[in-house]
Amino acid sequence: MKEFDVVVIGSGPGGYVAAIRCSQLGMKTAIVEKYPTLGGTCLNVGCIPSKAWLDSSERFFSAIHHNENHGILASEVKLDLKKMSDRVRGVVKDNSQGVSFLMKKNKIEVFHGHGQFISKTEVEVLDPKSKSKKVVENLKAKNFIIATGSKPASLPGVEIDKKRIITSTEALVPSELPKRMIVIGGGVIGLELGSVYQRLGTEVEVVEFADRIIAGMDKDLSKNLQKVLKKEGIKFHTSHAVESAKTNDNKVVVTAKSRKKDGKILKLEADYCLVAVGRSPYTENLGLENAGIELDDRGRIIVNEKLQTKASGIYAIGDVIKGPMLAHKAEEEGVLVAELIDGQKPHIHYHLIPSVVYTWPEVSAVGYTPEQLDEKGQKYKVGSFPFKASGRARASDEYEGMIKVLADEKTDEILGVHMIGPRCADLIAEATLAMEYRASAEDVARVCHPHPTYSEAFKEACLAATENRALHI
Repeated sequence: MKEFDVVVIGSGPGGYVAAIRCSQLGMKTAIVEKYPTLGGTCLNVGCIPSKAWLDSSERFFSAIHHNENHGILASEVKLDLKKMSDRVRGVVKDNSQGVSFLMKKNKIEVFHGHGQFISKTEVEVLDPKSKSKKVVENLKAKNFIIATGSKPASLPGVEIDKKRIITSTEALVPSELPKRMIVIGGGVIGLELGSVYQRLGTEVEVVEFADRIIAGMDKDLSKNLQKVLKKEGIKFHTSHAVESAKTNDNKVVVTAKSRKKDGKILKLEADYCLVAVGRSPYTENLGLENAGIELDDRGRIIVNEKLQTKASGIYAIGDVIKGPMLAHKAEEEGVLVAELIDGQKPHIHYHLIPSVVYTWPEVSAVGYTPEQLDEKGQKYKVGSFPFKASGRARASDEYEGMIKVLADEKTDEILGVHMIGPRCADLIAEATLAMEYRASAEDVARVCHPHPTYSEAFKEACLAATENRALHI
């Protein structure tokens, strides 16, 4: 039996970052990973490949629809799906090898197999290929960090066969380009992958239970994004509850019922159906009961404010606990737990974890929405600035969207920032930093932003929130 100060179960962004930070702090650290490659869902079948597909599909779409505006005339633009797919696989491979390098650099011992608790202080690593659950290693540690992530969720009446009714995992490795695809779910995953297929030539229809897409974000962002995606060809059926999805030969038939008073039944047929209704925590078969670890009614591990489970010395981070299922949240929690074990006093401001949708235009947000502030009864000011008034956005022919800033009516402290437009996935970091230091809209407005840049739009929105002082509109 090998002994460690810390054993991390799961090598996704939360797990491998936690392991690195533990090693940096002088702890003897090991990581257990079920799959042959490191990086978890995010790196292998999530964030990284989806962004690679988004970038490639945007280049293809632009070559056909946008480059002519720039005086670039290209005829007979062709799609090589295999080459595009090979590039994505290469990106994933390079990133996974990068994580392996980081493990070696930080002297973190890696065990490939399924980690399972046999007590509060011991984990056995099972051979994932062995039907008899062959034990390949026994590990003992003073501390454990559970970072096993999540898996795609489904709906009653929808059986995922991974052939015609697929999840994001299968959508990221297409064997062919479908003529038609139905996407169940108008959230981040459904819209990102739906837009990829739409750009490449697939007819995409989105069925969403809520009355709008990206329902958890600001209403103006939802309205703007749907308008742009609709213009590009995606059809939307909001306020519809999916009742079934059935395969029929090489087709899929999806039946959904309107949630409006008429209660009409909608029937759609396509080559494939992508189920993108969220993800569920991966907490099965971990032997949690052997360590006295409890789950809530949604299958998430119950932790306290220090992310510690009911069992002393065992922590959980990322998708297996409450909160948004975001890679950057898991990373921050991994660092936090490592530093707590070291006796430090770190903190995470959960309200300031930004959300991003990597469609085009990109969508991002941090802090409160107007609806949340209204519900709290908090008085606030609103300043907004459209990218159409940005010189940089105009020069690049990327001027869809706007930035909205919500500031306290009395103190001017920034309470929420909501963006849709070019480079908003990166621009939201400035807003997050400002809010972490409790900056006012005036503070940001007084900071010199380089010209011409997209970042000026954030400054202008802050100027608009302070006595309507925007300069370029």
